[in-house]
Amino acid sequence: MVSWKGIYFLLALFLASFFGSIFMLSPFLPLMFVSPAWYRWITDRIVATWLTLPVALLEMVFGAKVVITGDGFIPGERSVIIMNHRTRMDWMFLWNCLLRYSYLRLEKICLKSSLKSVPGFGWAMQVAAFIFIQRKWEDDKNHFENMLDYFCDIREPLQLLIFPEGTDLTANTKARSNEFAEKNGLRKYKYVLHPRTTGFTFVVERLREGNNLDAIHDITVAYPQNIPQTEKHLLNGNFPKEIHFHVHRYPVQTLPTSREELQLWCQKRWEEKEERLELFYEGEKYFDVTGRSIIPPCKSELRVLVVKCISLLYWTLFTLAMFVLLYLYSFVRWYCVTAVVIFVVQQKIFGGLEIIEVARHRYFNKRQNGYGRKTE
Repeated sequence: MVSWKGIYFLLALFLASFFGSIFMLSPFLPLMFVSPAWYRWITDRIVATWLTLPVALLEMVFGAKVVITGDGFIPGERSVIIMNHRTRMDWMFLWNCLLRYSYLRLEKICLKSSLKSVPGFGWAMQVAAFIFIQRKWEDDKNHFENMLDYFCDIREPLQLLIFPEGTDLTANTKARSNEFAEKNGLRKYKYVLHPRTTGFTFVVERLREGNNLDAIHDITVAYPQNIPQTEKHLLNGNFPKEIHFHVHRYPVQTLPTSREELQLWCQKRWEEKEERLELFYEGEKYFDVTGRSIIPPCKSELRVLVVKCISLLYWTLFTLAMFVLLYLYSFVRWYCVTAVVIFVVQQKIFGGLEIIEVARHRYFNKRQNGYGRKTE
């Protein structure tokens, strides 16, 4: 049954992302062509302010408890984050961890391409230069290459979240994973799926070659009480009561250098996840009974509380103010309609704002290199 809590949660996120994309992000779109560095700097921070809203709602309004153990993060470092995909919302719940241990403005996510068409959410993700994939390596390889090379070229520090499993854990996906294990003589897993290592190794190698990688953060996520599998569960008011994250940090210097060894390294991490999750769910439902992390969070709980309070207050007032302005002023309504048309049309024609951003960079790079050769 649909719950008012679920309606409030999804509606609050949608309206904030919709109005935020139109009135906070779209005014800076021309900056992409004038000063890409400033465009990236400003929009990353605007999107990060929105990322604090789900954290605030989950913890302050719906009472979710977050427990983080392990190595933690070194604030500001460039990393690839690999995580088991237990539910379809793991990527959003991770923000509860990153708010404490890192900077949300650094995060980029590999997501399925259909999400970029979602009004509000998808537009903001395009501006943030998230990597949208088709889940077919033949189609995704060139896009990965272009996006990663762009981040390396502009020296964009990022923490790129990828799910090597490719999809969330369900009865159907587990059956397919077990079939794969049986065909290849591998162990069948109960709590994770066998990872797909092609994309993972490509991302790590590309970022390492571009000197834009400091570490890999291997995160295991678990839900000890209830597991909201899909958006429908949230709509029904089934919010996670507890979210546990266990973080293991691997400095880039400790990683294997060959592709084959890197694939085996990733598979080994998933073997460890299976064992870790088995102990978690069949034991005391804690990754570390002490509940402590080796590396302390970069923000105190007081600071996190202040951020969450400000986020709730700001986005609530901002959304209400946009409704008032739309009601009172016709030029605001026209601006809103124009921005919506721009977001929709540019995606239809060019494929997305992140595609335009990368294409602009490549075009000017070619021009500069061409002029350089002529001068010589």
